[in-house]
Amino acid sequence: MATNLPIGITEGGVMHTDAEEPFDLDTKFKMVKDAGVFDYIEKTPPAELEGDYARCSEKHDLPIRAGGWFYALGRDENLLEENLKLGGRLGSVVHNVQILAQHAEGRPVTNEEVAEIYLRAFDWGARAGCVPTFEVHVNMWSEDFRRISEVGDLVEARGVPFRMTLDHSHVIFKIDNPKEQDFFGIREDVETGALILDPYDPENVCFEWIRRGFVCHAHARAAVPNNPINVWAKHDDGSVGRGIQYPFIQPSPGQWHGDWAQDRLDPWKEVIRQLMRHHAGDDAGNLRQISTEFIPFPDYGGGAKYSIFEHSVACAHWLRETWAETLAGRQP
Repeated sequence: MATNLPIGITEGGVMHTDAEEPFDLDTKFKMVKDAGVFDYIEKTPPAELEGDYARCSEKHDLPIRAGGWFYALGRDENLLEENLKLGGRLGSVVHNVQILAQHAEGRPVTNEEVAEIYLRAFDWGARAGCVPTFEVHVNMWSEDFRRISEVGDLVEARGVPFRMTLDHSHVIFKIDNPKEQDFFGIREDVETGALILDPYDPENVCFEWIRRGFVCHAHARAAVPNNPINVWAKHDDGSVGRGIQYPFIQPSPGQWHGDWAQDRLDPWKEVIRQLMRHHAGDDAGNLRQISTEFIPFPDYGGGAKYSIFEHSVACAHWLRETWAETLAGRQP
């Protein structure tokens, strides 16, 4: 049974607000180390900065246990292979993979294509010592949550374990949110119960992935059902952010564009508890770690006036407390 669960932070969360100048790399590593609550940092740096990241990691005794990037099939296969090699050299145990919903040819990617690139990436990762984990994420093939188990089935039929990154904020914010459920056409299945988003229902889709042992890596970014859209940030086309980030602790007046209530976070926290309970009893130890991922982009926390880093630290404390509670309540 598992007793260890490293907690890290994505580099994008090492900032206060996006209105401020970004910190230099050494300062970022020092902030994360000095917070005293993180075991590692998550980042796939540009190839030309590999040495800088390696030096900061060694200087501050802070591993780079994970990395990640996004890829278009038909264009970025070589980049994925190179990033897995880079992750292996930096000591990353996983590489978080986002496969864009659209192929480079301008058409939707198929399940078979996703399974095929997963199998190739699995081989590349085995040689590099860095496991590819395919993320559930908006704007990716996996935003249609129904497809994840379908691709998992295709992969497992080839005798290979399917490993994913669980970022359940992308699921939670669609609860009670018909407009968001219309993306990728899941609304009808949600309304009929064929697809269950509610984490308090034992047949919910997040627990399906957890129960099947898919989850190898996780991102912890708070979100709530029908999460408020982010009216403080816009995309290049003028559209406002979709709203996939909610403050983890109560913001001060003027730091957030909506009302805040702690109990709205309960469904998001419930998925974390389910994941931890499963991990605590999982002899296979498939879950390698959890990274906090509060970030500043339009669909997330762009334009927010609260400190993204402070919320990351608060979330990491809660993750550690919840893991300790999970272990304390585990049946021998």
